[in-house]
Amino acid sequence: MSVYKIIELVGTSPESWESAAKSVVEKAARTLRDLRVAEVTNQDLVIEGGKVEAYRVKLKVSFKYEEQD
Repeated sequence: MSVYKIIELVGTSPESWESAAKSVVEKAARTLRDLRVAEVTNQDLVIEGGKVEAYRVKLKVSFKYEEQD
């Protein structure tokens, strides 16, 4: 039997939503083990001076929950 925890994370990129999502997963993988699924729950843009400055994504990321002894 396995249990998974789900957290929400936000990533940004000056290039694309895909790049923002990829950066979230890669950074989360540095400190979380057994990442399983990432679901994009929201996408938006940061606009400054009438131009798109950044793409933002909010992800729900799941990983295997391990109890501490």
